[in-house]
Amino acid sequence: MSESEKVDCVVIGAGVVGLAVARELAMAGREVVVLEATDMIGSETSSRNSEVIHAGIYYPKGSLKALFCVEGKKRLYQYCEERGIEFRRCTKLIVATLPDQIDTLKEIQGKASANGVGDLEMLSGNEATALEPELNCVSALLSPSTGIIDSHGVMLAYQGEAEDHGAMIAFMSPVIGGVVREDGIELEVGGETPMRLTCELLVNSAGLHAPTLLKQFDGFPSEHTPTAYYAKGNYYSLIGKSPFSRLIYPVPEPGGLGVHITIDLGGQARFGPDVEWVDDIEYSVDPERSDKFYDAVRTYWPGLEDGALVPGYCGIRPKITGPGEEAADFVVQGPRAHGIPGLVNLLGIESPGLTASLAIAERVREELNTN
Repeated sequence: MSESEKVDCVVIGAGVVGLAVARELAMAGREVVVLEATDMIGSETSSRNSEVIHAGIYYPKGSLKALFCVEGKKRLYQYCEERGIEFRRCTKLIVATLPDQIDTLKEIQGKASANGVGDLEMLSGNEATALEPELNCVSALLSPSTGIIDSHGVMLAYQGEAEDHGAMIAFMSPVIGGVVREDGIELEVGGETPMRLTCELLVNSAGLHAPTLLKQFDGFPSEHTPTAYYAKGNYYSLIGKSPFSRLIYPVPEPGGLGVHITIDLGGQARFGPDVEWVDDIEYSVDPERSDKFYDAVRTYWPGLEDGALVPGYCGIRPKITGPGEEAADFVVQGPRAHGIPGLVNLLGIESPGLTASLAIAERVREELNTN
């Protein structure tokens, strides 16, 4: 292997957040190289989600998830409008199917208001079913700023603007190790053309692999490396036309937001995700898991017929807390946290990472003191 080549800035991972970061840093004048282990952008978490623009409802006040989601939502809608990326403010209903869940809806509304989301409207059961006649509920929260988006279109736009400002993406270039040195961080890159790169700035946006990657960096303090946990979410598609024009969510459950109904831009309804804790990254969908979906969905859509759900796809949430633990906040871990100049680790960037991507990118630039 040849001597280490020096570059200004490296972003590991070409998912939606990595691409947003690359765009932000390139537009700030940095020379950016994106190292992506696969042969395409957004091949894992970024292309295996609900494609929802979240409002910022559920997250604890003052958390990065709340702050980045609310700010990111505004910026993402504007970004899509200015660039002609397809999206739709389809709105969302969070539904209570039992009277004792109404208090939960009120708690959600209060939490959302504390996060700066003051547009949620409490509806009676009759008001909700007037909007969605197939729905069964005793009350609901209407979220007018929730939408759906062409996530691949967003990633292509981020990529294009990053490249327009000089960024380069190296596909099939997995980072397999690194060493913290006085003159920067040296990365060992695998693939068909192995190489060493020494960079002044490094952003670890490797998603599911971000914590594991840190364990391979000589000189990185181990106490700042969280454990990676994988929460698989399976989605099932509905045969036939969707009965709803809005997104329908039950009250949240531990580990996720419950089996909800989302609609893509083509009008296809899909159900999920569930929460399946797994040890390995693999993307098969078990047809039999849909059996549990029927009972869950029929609490708010009694009209769901037997056999109407077919396996769709699945995604894996890159969590840094495990089963039974309180969900962790986003971690934007910069030099002030770990003491290594020029390094930012993005850890536990699950939902609402897509919605928050532009806000996360701005925070990374600030952490790196790049104007």
